[in-house]
Amino acid sequence: MTSSGMNMNSKMTFYEEKNFQGRSYECMSDCSDMSTYLNKCHSCRVEKGCFMVYDRTNYMGNQYFMRRGEYADYMSMMGMSDCIKSCRMINMHRGSYRMKIYEKENFGGQMSELMDDCDNVMERFSMSNCMSCNVMEGNWLMYEQAQFRGRMMYVRSGEYKNFMNMGQSSMRFMSMKRINDSCY
Repeated sequence: MTSSGMNMNSKMTFYEEKNFQGRSYECMSDCSDMSTYLNKCHSCRVEKGCFMVYDRTNYMGNQYFMRRGEYADYMSMMGMSDCIKSCRMINMHRGSYRMKIYEKENFGGQMSELMDDCDNVMERFSMSNCMSCNVMEGNWLMYEQAQFRGRMMYVRSGEYKNFMNMGQSSMRFMSMKRINDSCY
C-alpha cells in the first residue's frame, strides 16, 4: 500500500479559534510542530481515523486521544491548559495485541504480559507501578489511574525503558487499553 493510500484512512482539521473559526489546517499524517501551520489551535474536527494530540511540540507533554468527532472547544472539554502543539496519526492495527509491562524503569522489577485491556494493574498483577514496557504488537493507551482515568500516553511497537524520556516525568501507569477497531 502506498503512503498516500494509508493517509486516506485518517483526516483531522485544526482551527485557530473555538467553534471551528479562524484559519484552518487539514492534517492526514504526523505533525511535530503545529505552529508551522497555525498560530494557535483551539478546536478541531476528526473526520476519519484516530489521532493523539500533544500540548508540546515533538509529541511531548500531555497527550489526548481523539477519535472521529467534533471538538468545538476541546480545551475546556479535556481540561487542557494549552493549545495543541503537535499531533500523531494512529494507524489502524489488525491482528493480535501484546505488551510486557514492568514495575520499574529499564525493564526492572516484576514483569507481566498483556494481550487485552487491563483496568487495574494492582488488582490483576499485584504490581504497584508500571514504569517501563515493551510493546510487541498493537497500539495501546496507558493511563496513570485505574479504570482508564487520568493522564494518558500512547505507545506503539517498541521499547519504552523510561517514560521520563518521553516528557512524562513522575508518571506511573495503572491501566492499559488497546486502540482497536471500535475506536475508529
